[in-house]
Amino acid sequence: MNILDAMLAAQGGSTTRQLGQQFGLDDGQVSSALSALVPALAAGLQQNMSSPQGLDGLMSALGGGQHQRYADDVSTLGSAETIADGNGILGHVLGSKDVSRQVASRAAAQTGLGEGVLKSMLPVVAAMMMGTMSKQAARTGGAQASLSAGGGLLGMLAPMLDSNRDGSMVDDVIGMLGRFTKS
Repeated sequence: MNILDAMLAAQGGSTTRQLGQQFGLDDGQVSSALSALVPALAAGLQQNMSSPQGLDGLMSALGGGQHQRYADDVSTLGSAETIADGNGILGHVLGSKDVSRQVASRAAAQTGLGEGVLKSMLPVVAAMMMGTMSKQAARTGGAQASLSAGGGLLGMLAPMLDSNRDGSMVDDVIGMLGRFTKS
């Protein structure tokens, strides 16, 4: 199961309903927002994992187990702590607030949803994504084992990163990151 499907299915769909209530969106709009935001976050994670420091940081974060609560308890999604944690995750994954704003802007153009709503959703979505990945890592014997397992973390991210379905995610990741880092 890819990361987007896992997030949409979390808690029997109650996560989607919680996000809808929190941001004034229906289930279809939440699904559309996640479909636009998650690939950008996945590309940022992939880029982050390409450096030893980024990979170590991700392993540490996933191994800490604190992120699982975002996948296990939908009531945490509306808390100030979740938003603060999500903003920290965005800083690591995307690098700057400017890139986060660009992600929200592109998602707004793609979905027709308001840019302000998507900017507000982005830290919560980042926290949810880390929670989902942390839960997957725990299921597959830890973060390191999950990275090397065929259906582990990379298996969850790969479908989001190969957007043109050509079997290679490299061109897609480079293109996605290039769009976000241009001035």
